[in-house]
Amino acid sequence: MDIFRPIQLFADLLTYQWFRIVPHSYWGDTINFFIYDTIKIGLLLIVINYFMAFTRYYFPMERVRNLLLKRRWFGLDYLFAAFLGVVTPFCSCSSIPLFIGFVGAGIPLGVTFAFLISSPLVNESSLYLFPAMFGMKVTIIYNVLGILIAMIGGFFIQKLGMERYIKPELLKFKSRVQVEQENGGTPLPIIELLKYFWTDGMNITKTVFPYVILGVSIGALIHGFVPASLVAKYLSSKSWWAVPVATLLGAPLYANSVSVIPVMEALVQKGVPLGTALAFMTAIVTVSVPESMILKKVMKWQLLAAFFGITIVGIMIMGWIFNAVL
Repeated sequence: MDIFRPIQLFADLLTYQWFRIVPHSYWGDTINFFIYDTIKIGLLLIVINYFMAFTRYYFPMERVRNLLLKRRWFGLDYLFAAFLGVVTPFCSCSSIPLFIGFVGAGIPLGVTFAFLISSPLVNESSLYLFPAMFGMKVTIIYNVLGILIAMIGGFFIQKLGMERYIKPELLKFKSRVQVEQENGGTPLPIIELLKYFWTDGMNITKTVFPYVILGVSIGALIHGFVPASLVAKYLSSKSWWAVPVATLLGAPLYANSVSVIPVMEALVQKGVPLGTALAFMTAIVTVSVPESMILKKVMKWQLLAAFFGITIVGIMIMGWIFNAVL
């Protein structure tokens, strides 16, 4: 069941009936995409930030942070984060609210980035659409490589020690003890506590949401005006450089995996090598201009460059492996 289906129906109603824009036209696709993603990501921001405010207050995040930092997990912490990304049905931009909550709660940066990479890259669509379109062998290899890319990417981010490049306002959260001390040493009444959670969550939402609108606007224009035929023309080559070109072509674009997998299938049917098509699709769902616009609000350019660089290299390696073995 698609939990975002009502939002899509509302976007269709606004675009095609109220605004009377022709369906499947350039402007129709652009406006529909903008309405849908703005509402969806806005609601996710509110819900997830409220939930994370609640979690920060009650959950012993300091213990979890210390547990992850002081014990040797031999990579299992990155694996758990990657699997959490697998079971969350978010696109690259929609994953950011939960990423912000993890960072603000003090979870190690590399672990949070393993989630941020895997959430759009490996998800329910790659599990139930891939077998029907490309077979079980491709499905298994893709998902295993996707989880490995997320884990390795998070590991490298952690080893680079880039915590100082997170915007400090994301880390200024009060603990339960601090809140109660400000209230004279007594717990807040339930009504006041709910108001506190709302205010805490909305502070982040209001900070990030203008960048969501800007990023989604750019993504909507790209989504509506860049035809698949133009992409296929430049990706049919079987040379080694086709994979980097596909990755760099896909990186600025923005779409979720459900909408882009049929495009990838069409590219393969037009003669584009599978690894090249996968690199193109993976770049679209994992890195994008809208995602960079939103992330720029929560991290400095050094960390943003490291994240995109590591992820893009991982995507290229995935594409080359598929072209070599299939």
